[in-house]
Amino acid sequence: MLDFDAYLRRIGLNPADKPTWQAVHRAHVTRIPFENLDSHRGIPISLEQADLERKLVASRRGGYCFEHNLLLSSALEHMGLKVEPMLARVTAGGARRETRPAGHLALRATDRDGRQWHADVGFGLGTLLDPIPFGPTGVHEQSGWNFQVVEDGDELALQTLGPDGWTHVYTFPPRPAFRIDIEVSNWWTCTNPTSPFVAGLIVAVNHDDGRREALYDFSGVLLIMDSSPDGTKTTQVRRAAIPSLLAERFGLPGFGLGPNGRVVALSD
Repeated sequence: MLDFDAYLRRIGLNPADKPTWQAVHRAHVTRIPFENLDSHRGIPISLEQADLERKLVASRRGGYCFEHNLLLSSALEHMGLKVEPMLARVTAGGARRETRPAGHLALRATDRDGRQWHADVGFGLGTLLDPIPFGPTGVHEQSGWNFQVVEDGDELALQTLGPDGWTHVYTFPPRPAFRIDIEVSNWWTCTNPTSPFVAGLIVAVNHDDGRREALYDFSGVLLIMDSSPDGTKTTQVRRAAIPSLLAERFGLPGFGLGPNGRVVALSD
């Protein structure tokens, strides 16, 4: 990481306090929004370290999984952990893993005592708030949400507990991914016309008390979702409201709408 102190200040932590890496994980996920505004606007996503820090730290933007978790990875390595990125397939909604691209990135972190952890600050609609022990280690409650990892054939699956019971979030082989494979997956995700991160819009924030807010149009209708462990409320909104919603609810000012109804940066 090029400027660790600036990163800590970006996520609301005081460098002088020397926060734990677990505190860094929770602060990151509750301070930096998840968003695909660049790929939505036709701008490819760079995973170079300087570009990650420029965008998510200095410019106070958000990003999607590859950006979030590679930035966190560099922070954890700075703090003395060994970090291994792992490619995953999103299987939320009952999708079979063989039909899904390896379009998500999660992390396996090993602390100085040799303990392994599952870390992930980059799943847009309901990511981990805190790292959990790696592998099938039982149920872990976080601000009212429950997560567990189970075996799924030769892979592992992260699950979350909802009104209808346990459901998959994503599956992954428990081995580190090569950087070139991460770059290829990122390029497909941010440039392929069939990718939801190109065709659609998603912005989300997680709050320390467990509340989640999201703005998305993957179904063709623009929706605001407010959720907590107690329930979810979904409201349809007009596209004209996008700029004010980005600024007021997601901390992302400086965007407007183009003539085609897609988001544009006012600086453009």
